[in-house]
Amino acid sequence: MAIKGLYISADKELSLNKKSAHDVVKNVKNILNKKIKSLEINFVNADSIYLINKEFLGHNYFTDVISFDYSDESNSFDGEIFICYEIAEKNSKRFHVSFDDELKRLIIHGLLHFSGYDDKTSALRKKMKKVEDELMKLLVKVKLLQK
Repeated sequence: MAIKGLYISADKELSLNKKSAHDVVKNVKNILNKKIKSLEINFVNADSIYLINKEFLGHNYFTDVISFDYSDESNSFDGEIFICYEIAEKNSKRFHVSFDDELKRLIIHGLLHFSGYDDKTSALRKKMKKVEDELMKLLVKVKLLQK
């Protein structure tokens, strides 16, 4: 079932399970007790993420996920998330996780930025990673309960 206010797009090179992405957002939204005002999740290639990172953030490097939070409310998701599926694929191999799980983690990462989490320092990154891991575990439990 589609979620009102959630839009997912992907480059034509990527075969994406949009239902899985919707399920991640729906469950994280419910766990964090958030509403969706307007949320776009864009799965892009490495060249695109590099250009976005350089143009909008002034960073001259590739990254796996970029979030733009447009919300003025703490209880809603209103923004855009850009996920680089090429870097996600490399990271999935590097960290020995499935590509699908890595994409889910990146969606969660973007949503956590909208929830006030930051990863600018090592300590903040560690804290954010811990919450990401907890949410990934909860998603597995939710999936098992839905069967």
